Amino acid sequence: MLLGALQMCSSMDAAENLRTIEGACAKAKSAGVRYLQVPEMAVMFAEDHAGLKQFIEHGVDAALTKLGEIAKQHQLYLHIGSVPVAGQNGKCLNRAFLFGPDGQQIAHYDKIHLFDADVDGDAPYRESRNFDAGDRAVVADIDGVKLGLSICYDLRFPQLFATLRHAGAQILSVPAAFTVPTGQAHWESLLRARAIETGCYLVAAAQGGHHANGRKTYGHSMIVDPWGKVVATCTQASDGLIVAPFDVERVNDARSRIPTLANARDFSLSVNHNGAQ
Repeated sequence: MLLGALQMCSSMDAAENLRTIEGACAKAKSAGVRYLQVPEMAVMFAEDHAGLKQFIEHGVDAALTKLGEIAKQHQLYLHIGSVPVAGQNGKCLNRAFLFGPDGQQIAHYDKIHLFDADVDGDAPYRESRNFDAGDRAVVADIDGVKLGLSICYDLRFPQLFATLRHAGAQILSVPAAFTVPTGQAHWESLLRARAIETGCYLVAAAQGGHHANGRKTYGHSMIVDPWGKVVATCTQASDGLIVAPFDVERVNDARSRIPTLANARDFSLSVNHNGAQ
């Protein structure tokens, strides 16, 4: 199976973003890609409440219909890193969608960990102002291979990836829109660590560039193998497609060499256990 990741610099024009995704699907299909991932907020890069609400009310249903048609036309698994959908109490959910080669939705995943952080050199982020958190880990099937779903900030929470691994994941997905400062500091290290810890391939399609709303994202989309080797990366700032083969034997080999699942042990937390009783 050939894996693909599309780097984008998505705008707040859904039609433009859909054309970019459709063009990438055609290119990916011609290259033999079976699974193509696109970044977080690929279809609409709105971050303010008004822009999100307008897209949800007037654009999201048509966009999802179009994405299903694109997946069917090009006969591939199309993983949309995230799309804002209606949540509760006036907030949104940051939801990933996986479409099959028949155009049907196979799975969806709501981002669990919301990016509420103060980044040095950037404006404060409060994702929870507009979004509710998901509460369910998801593993989907692509041609008999198990795909674990995550989104962006989830990358910093290894317990989620351990859960996906325990549930049988062989490929991990991390569609993202990392900030430039955090991307420069942590992006590659975290991606490689999650792949190594789990013995999984990891596909990370990223937003990259200077967006119309003023936001800058880091890019550097990557595919990492189960030994932690970066087997494909997009170093340019603009849109770009990267591909790499999935080899189940490399998964099996990495896990047999360092069998972390078999070696794992339960333990209790006892702070100051050497102190006075």
